[in-house]
Amino acid sequence: MSQDTHSVKPWGGRFSEATDAFVERFTASVEFDQRLYHHDINGSIAHATMLAAVGVLTDDEKSTIIDGLNAIREDIAAGKFNWSVSLEDVHMNVEAELTNRIGITGKKLHTGRSRNDQVATDIRLYLRDEIDAIGQELTRLQQGLVTLADNNADTIMPGFTHLQTAQPVTFGHHLLAWNEMLERDYQRLMDCRKRVNQSPLGAAALAGTTYPIDRELTAKLLGFEAPTRNSLDSVSDRDFAIEFCSFAALVMTHLSRASEELVLWTSAQFNFIDLPDRFCTGSSIMPQKKNPDVPELVRGKTGRVNGHLISLLTLMKSQPLAYNKDNQEDKEPLFDAIDTVKDCLRAFADMIPAISPVKESMYESAKRGFSTATDLADYLVRKGIPFRDSHEVVGKSVAYGIEQKKDLSEMSLEELKQFSDVIEEDVFEVLTLEGSVAARDHIGGTAPNQVKAAAAKAKALIEAR
Repeated sequence: MSQDTHSVKPWGGRFSEATDAFVERFTASVEFDQRLYHHDINGSIAHATMLAAVGVLTDDEKSTIIDGLNAIREDIAAGKFNWSVSLEDVHMNVEAELTNRIGITGKKLHTGRSRNDQVATDIRLYLRDEIDAIGQELTRLQQGLVTLADNNADTIMPGFTHLQTAQPVTFGHHLLAWNEMLERDYQRLMDCRKRVNQSPLGAAALAGTTYPIDRELTAKLLGFEAPTRNSLDSVSDRDFAIEFCSFAALVMTHLSRASEELVLWTSAQFNFIDLPDRFCTGSSIMPQKKNPDVPELVRGKTGRVNGHLISLLTLMKSQPLAYNKDNQEDKEPLFDAIDTVKDCLRAFADMIPAISPVKESMYESAKRGFSTATDLADYLVRKGIPFRDSHEVVGKSVAYGIEQKKDLSEMSLEELKQFSDVIEEDVFEVLTLEGSVAARDHIGGTAPNQVKAAAAKAKALIEAR
């Protein structure tokens, strides 16, 4: 006699008819949550070990369960496991296969837990590992960035505000600004990890369990810092996923800002840097094109990660305690945010060290746009002229330069003195690009020696992780 579909489900005893075929597909998550299998099995091994320690399972039952789970893990890794939509999710697929292999002992594994605390545990274990992997890629990117900055501590380029030439800076100084953003991102990621690293296992469905479980033991076995403190919150909390996606959105925003500059700098209009061919593509119709596809794509992927953050915030905003089926929708946004951030960081970590600055173009561009005008104003202040008056004097000299098509450094002393008689020969020391960047000789400034010192500090901070 054949068995009804509903009767093979682990929760089918209460139901009198099989699940509708469409509903079965609609409610199943196994197509995307099967990536949790490794962590699901680790959680089950820890749970079985604890159940044996408190006398709920015998040592033989524990060993049989653990051997069966490890065999299933090997089959999944080898692509020899048949996933079933009718079993809904990764947890039931693994448990059903375990029971199929070892018999009734497999049915004892779920004693004292629920899929609610099981999935919460799996996601935290998975995310913790992914955070560590992302942290490594972020570190690798920062190492490449800081090295490139150190090598270009005296490479002069224009600094911009409003995308207009403002003051000369060094390429190294500009790159270290990117590193500051990424350093904050790294600190946020590690701070997020602390809150991820709490064990909900043992909270069961929502109220805990009547079995004499040892939550401290399972937390220790799984490398968690401690068990979570409230069973209701344990199974329904997704703050940690939202917090990660908040980090993800911010680091992607920073990568997007850097991408925008890379795209500009590789253009013929700027010609500040050259990207190796392996990070670019060509045009199907224009043979001369070399398109910076990697930074463009990173810039574009920022939108999807921002969307995942909003998705999770919206998912959680109206949920009553405790667990709700809504929470099945947490995984796809989280998984895609993880994958996207990791791939983008890897692309950047590979690409940044390979950047070749076109120093001559940077230097020539810095000479245009009167980038040393502020230096002239500061010079006049040191000569005793109030800043607002010196601002006006320099403004007039710039207007003259525009009319004569001359940069301030290209004007003669006589031309400059027509705007203020306090200007002397020493003015040319501050009107050169080298003099301008060297004058900003303080912590956070663009003077080459300060850039070298900042790069050394950044490198030491990264190496201390």
